[in-house]
Amino acid sequence: MLGSLGLHLTSSFGSISCSKDYLSQRATQPKAVSFQLRHRVLFPARGLRCGKLEHSPRVSAVLTDDNSSTMTVSDEEMEDIGVLRTDSNLEPYKDHFKYRIKKYLEQKSLFEKHEGGLEEFAQGYVKFGFNREEDGGIVYREWAPAAQEAQLVGDFNGWDGSKHEMEKGQFGVWSIKIPDSGGSPAIPHNSKVKFRFKHGDGVWVDRIPAWIKYATVDPTRFAAPYDGVYWDPPPSERYEFKYGRPPKPQAPRIYEAHVGMSSSEPRISSYREFADNVLPRIRANNYNTVQLMAVMEHSYYASFGYHVTNFFAVSSRSGTPEDLKYLIDKAHSLGLRVLMDVVHSHASNNVTDGLSGFEVGQSTQDSYFHTGDRGYHKLWDSRLFNYANWEVLRFFLSNLRWWLEEYQFDGFRFDGVTSMLYHHHGINMAFTGNYDEYFSEATDVDAVVYLMLANYLIHKILPSATVIAEDVSGMPGLGRPVSEGGVGFDYRLAMAIPDKWIDYVKNKKDEEWSMKEISWSLTNRRYTEKCVSYAESHDQAIVGDKTIAFFLMDKEMYSGMSCLNEASPTVERGVALHKMIHFITMALGGEGYLNFMGNEFGHPEWIDFPREGNEWSYEKCRRQWNLVDTDHLRYKFMNAFDRAMHLLDEKFSFLSSTKQIVSSTNEEDKVIVFERGDLVFVFNFHPVNTYDGYKVGCDLPGKYRVALDSDAFEFGGHGRVGHDVDHFTFPEGTPGVPETNFNGRPNSLKVLSPPRTCVVYYRVDESKETAVKEDSAAEVVKETAVKEDSAAEVVVGQENSKLLGSVKDENVGPGVEETAKVSSDN
Repeated sequence: MLGSLGLHLTSSFGSISCSKDYLSQRATQPKAVSFQLRHRVLFPARGLRCGKLEHSPRVSAVLTDDNSSTMTVSDEEMEDIGVLRTDSNLEPYKDHFKYRIKKYLEQKSLFEKHEGGLEEFAQGYVKFGFNREEDGGIVYREWAPAAQEAQLVGDFNGWDGSKHEMEKGQFGVWSIKIPDSGGSPAIPHNSKVKFRFKHGDGVWVDRIPAWIKYATVDPTRFAAPYDGVYWDPPPSERYEFKYGRPPKPQAPRIYEAHVGMSSSEPRISSYREFADNVLPRIRANNYNTVQLMAVMEHSYYASFGYHVTNFFAVSSRSGTPEDLKYLIDKAHSLGLRVLMDVVHSHASNNVTDGLSGFEVGQSTQDSYFHTGDRGYHKLWDSRLFNYANWEVLRFFLSNLRWWLEEYQFDGFRFDGVTSMLYHHHGINMAFTGNYDEYFSEATDVDAVVYLMLANYLIHKILPSATVIAEDVSGMPGLGRPVSEGGVGFDYRLAMAIPDKWIDYVKNKKDEEWSMKEISWSLTNRRYTEKCVSYAESHDQAIVGDKTIAFFLMDKEMYSGMSCLNEASPTVERGVALHKMIHFITMALGGEGYLNFMGNEFGHPEWIDFPREGNEWSYEKCRRQWNLVDTDHLRYKFMNAFDRAMHLLDEKFSFLSSTKQIVSSTNEEDKVIVFERGDLVFVFNFHPVNTYDGYKVGCDLPGKYRVALDSDAFEFGGHGRVGHDVDHFTFPEGTPGVPETNFNGRPNSLKVLSPPRTCVVYYRVDESKETAVKEDSAAEVVKETAVKEDSAAEVVVGQENSKLLGSVKDENVGPGVEETAKVSSDN
């Protein structure tokens, strides 16, 4: 059994449905069938290598070297690729890996030859867009090879571009330098600007500059177009970071958040409100990372930020660039790292406000996008990028560096990676786990090479960065370093898990819940490729679906959550299972954990952005913090347990432990027992059965105590498990002979396991406990001696009082009687 070896992998014999829906689809068709990607992951155990991973030093050095003269590798050296050492089943696809590694090295070599290297190439924002010159003046450059003529227009010239015509240089780059006026920039800070150009049909169009740093819209006009904004605040208005980045945690505990919908009021919230009101909540619940959605400007609010229009601009709905910097700095001051949800998989097809506006029928080499069907995502109604294009690479690699350096983000969650990896974009694709599906003509090698370049760049600029891939296909090597021939992500999202939970809470009776299937679903991941697990994210709560809490308790969440009344069976079950589902997902599902804003306390209902179908209401586009803040409501119990399970990892670091062993999945008892690190987890999913003296296997002998108990009163439980009880282990079978052990474990202990509870046990370090007892005994002796000395002083004081009389000095201290009282109290 692979679990007994501590491997993070099991073989698969069934299919798991994974869905990815963009709200823009559902907003107009809330009852439409969701876009689903079938995900059946077959990773055979026989090909895996255990122990220390080794790969060719030469190949590794070349993949991570920036010197063009060394960016070559012989065919002989190419035979030893790191990812193939991890999984021998990849050997038949060695030519595919060699091909993409060759393309990656060629691209890096070209950057070195023509642009001064990858890192220099990724500073396109100092060349393109608006930049102040050291000798004064503003230079503006735009890549628009399809333009016949071009002008810069805006408030600064009354929108008359005749005096600010641009010149076309090499490779379709237009430029203009605007001298200062009276010692000040000719374009005032925070003023509107646009790029005006004439295309082949002789038509002039106004577009927002592609590299614009800020864009705004008139909120008083319905469906008004956005305007680019020249953003260059004076030093007095520019936010300066005060706090450094927190260190990279052993395991990310991620709080996924949307700033705009973070207010309890039905309106759009601001960056500063989120920083001051929500970040402290996140820190209080012991998360170490915040993942911000919808940061890049998107003209359609209901797209959840995934139909990006302006890639270098912060979403103006929630404030200015300086306000976002304040938020990130505030997070860092609280010890929270901040990841950005970056969307490089597609772009909004909005031609008025976005990058699509530069598409005027030109060929793909002169465009950001592919032409024809290849350039259009029919399910997302969005444009698809040409990752082989030099300027697209410059745009995106610079975009990543911009967010890292200008805003001090600590990493990224790449959205829609599956769509990038394959020419079919995963549409109507049943991923069965056959490796041919990952490495074939269907693979978009240009996109894979871009992602390799992106991950290499990110980690070169910020070695402590955390980069996560949203991929439902399970492509092998996605989460391995570029130096091994992998794509370079630190983690991938375990996207099959939430779909499994929705299936259970929606379609299965309690007695139909399979312990083996739950365990398999949570542990089914590739060895050496880390996953971030989650029970539910924003995807599971968008309109047409429900949160887990709402699936479990439904309408009773409106009337049955008061602690002033006895909980109904539905609420009792719902609160208990909510805690268990989220905790077992965290403990068994990956090497990191993610929760969407509000789900930690069982936020009811669903998310529905304002749209025509709901009369532009914000009622379901907010977070009802009042529910968890009201002391007599049961939401506080789920929130308290969420806080406690994160604190458990803070103390025991079980998420980062490579020791993960499932010793029992008992279908009759409905109990799952496993170890993560040196902790022992016991999950009893049975609706009614209590097991007293329940025998569970463990690795290390000794004394165990309760570390966390979902049945504790503070978590809305019944307090049936004693926390002051010592559980001593018993040896099982012959040492070193697993088949003679109990459930494959060399030791066992007996515990009390009430229904619908999860209890975690930690091994007591008795050597430390003895030392503590000795220290405590010494303290008792010391305290006794102090009391004896104090008593002697009192006697002396009483003797002196006979000589001095009963007069007391108010300025000196207490009188004799008061001195005696204080001493005795001590």
